[in-house]
Amino acid sequence: MKQKLLIVDDEPGIVDMMAGYFSLHYEVLTALSGNEALQKLAGKPDLILLDINMPDLDGLTLCQRIREHMACPILFLTARVESSDKIIGFQAGADDYIIKPFDLDELGARVAAHLRREKRHRNQGAVRFFGDLAIDYSARAVTAAGVPVPLSKKEFDIVELLSLNAGQVFDRERIYESVWGIDGEGNSDTVMEHIRKIRAKLSVHTLHGYIDTVWGCGYRWNG
Repeated sequence: MKQKLLIVDDEPGIVDMMAGYFSLHYEVLTALSGNEALQKLAGKPDLILLDINMPDLDGLTLCQRIREHMACPILFLTARVESSDKIIGFQAGADDYIIKPFDLDELGARVAAHLRREKRHRNQGAVRFFGDLAIDYSARAVTAAGVPVPLSKKEFDIVELLSLNAGQVFDRERIYESVWGIDGEGNSDTVMEHIRKIRAKLSVHTLHGYIDTVWGCGYRWNG
């Protein structure tokens, strides 16, 4: 199965050029605006090529919104060259910064390199260990000192989100949207109840508190 790229740029000529180049080796999705790009995320791209300067929703804002739900590599395409702009881009969640005009073969090489790196990370990260706790993301299973911890689907989804982003603070609203989706029938109070249940189940096997409450902010994984 071909890997999937999402190309986002408000210049149709650039989009067509890149789509023609990459379609030889990848499945290509395209968007001519930030709002259209948000709709195309349902296609679950493996990598996103994202222009910064777009009229309706700029690339920096779009990148931040994508990062709330997806961890795939994002490569910014821009004519900006200031180091301060690059820093802002990386802080927004970008993985690389491609300066326009660019050589298509160099861009293709960078895309391939990021996809290879992402594949290695997925293979290496199928199971992660946190003290006596082991999380198998492929099998969606948690064990403590070899003993299975019976988590519901949503409970595992929360553990997965927090543990894959250890140390990062997530507020209840962001956890709810990531796990239940923006159209979920409930509210962020549901997150509190699920985390209470996760803590109770883990406490049967370990004294370590893996989910910290950051008062006034949310929750983070403490591995």
